[in-house]
Amino acid sequence: MKAVVIGAGFAGISAATKLAQEGWEVEVVEKNDIAGGRARVWEKDGFVFDMGPSWYWMPDVFEWYFKQFNHNVSDFYDLVRLNPSYRVVFSEEESWDIPADLDEFKALLEQYEAGSGAKLDEFLAQAQYKYQVGIHDLVHKPSLSALEFVDTRLLGALFKMDVFQSFEKHVRRFFKHPKILQLMEFPVLFLGALPKNTPALYSLMNYADIQLGTWYPMGGMHKIIAGMVRVAEEKGVKFHYNQPAQHIKIQGNKAIGVLTPDLNLNADIVIGGADYHHIEHKLLPAHLQTYSEKYWQTRTFAPSCMIYYLGIDKKLTNLKHHNLFFDTDFGLHSREIYETPRFPTNPLFYVSCPSLTDKSVAPEGCENLFILIPIATDLPDSQAMRDHYYELVMNRLERVTGQEIRKHVIVKRDFAQADFVKDYNACRGNAYGLANTLMQTAILKPSLMSKKVKNLYFTGQLTVPGPGVPPSLISGQVVAQEILKRKQ
Repeated sequence: MKAVVIGAGFAGISAATKLAQEGWEVEVVEKNDIAGGRARVWEKDGFVFDMGPSWYWMPDVFEWYFKQFNHNVSDFYDLVRLNPSYRVVFSEEESWDIPADLDEFKALLEQYEAGSGAKLDEFLAQAQYKYQVGIHDLVHKPSLSALEFVDTRLLGALFKMDVFQSFEKHVRRFFKHPKILQLMEFPVLFLGALPKNTPALYSLMNYADIQLGTWYPMGGMHKIIAGMVRVAEEKGVKFHYNQPAQHIKIQGNKAIGVLTPDLNLNADIVIGGADYHHIEHKLLPAHLQTYSEKYWQTRTFAPSCMIYYLGIDKKLTNLKHHNLFFDTDFGLHSREIYETPRFPTNPLFYVSCPSLTDKSVAPEGCENLFILIPIATDLPDSQAMRDHYYELVMNRLERVTGQEIRKHVIVKRDFAQADFVKDYNACRGNAYGLANTLMQTAILKPSLMSKKVKNLYFTGQLTVPGPGVPPSLISGQVVAQEILKRKQ
């Protein structure tokens, strides 16, 4: 049996490797010149920039992934736990360094809200249950039918996991202090909805954050991709770079291969690991598209973003590896992403300085900065707007950290909505996929199996289980298992 996978991101490589392990012939076509999708790497003048994901959460999922193929994470990169996990800047005068040690974290919370340490234990106990059932069971369901969830244990779990309660209400059962609430709500900001519209199920993200910790693979996040490619090639997967899929070959209503500029590949199965909307609307005729343009325009997407990659010719102070700038109105920026889409009035932003942990990502005496502003999808993109927000966040970054930075920038690149469309064919310029709202969960997400084309499957952040690196790894395994089950 032969499969062709469109897209060499986390999900596409994951699916390809699983099928190859089971004896399939697998070829992967990728439009860019390297693997990784959003997790590509860009190198310039001795600086090594991860272009996309920069948070390493859920280390157990990465271990699980590599163990499927008789490897360990340590075969490919050294993993270090960050302490503090990250810094949260609330104002020029106040910032919290979030300790990796749980007792120290509880002591920090107690300084602001009496009894919050005990409440955190209760909150995390529930979050741990959600994580164990959610990540180790529910997200491995292909979600092709509601019947998959009809067994006594899972039905009971759905209610214990607060699927039908909002995250906003759930977290306020435990905490009252506004800064603690912001801290607990920040992980869901990138899930694509306000806390009031996000199921409380996703407190499992807080468990991943607080209990499992924030980690960093030495060399950068692209080391994960390098390891995955190595394993895939060990299993016999062939990668074709600079080969964007141009057309899915169809015979009757069956997918039989993929055309690229230089390749005419036949296959028994085609897996779309690139943007779902792009594959259906650009690679298939209209009568074979499961989801209409109206469907995609009415979906709730997780944010897009503006990113700045900066090489600095001096060492910086008053920064940690991860820094969250919450020194403006958290609620206003969230509403400007999700409820009244517009460019943010005064944005929250995130700064990563991996060179504080890893000397290999910047020349000696220099720093590597990654700055990200989450924004709504579907906004007009222009260099003038990118430049405006660059100056805005750099003003705040310099003021809060008390140092000149702009004058020391020797490498600079920006990346925003138009780049997500150009480089990744991202529907509506999204950066993170579909929002994890209740009406876009499990069987309510776009199906991993085409409803109109036989032998055409989908994997990645626009199908189950959803956005993020660990879910994408799982998504590839889920679709491969479904293919193997149906082709036995």
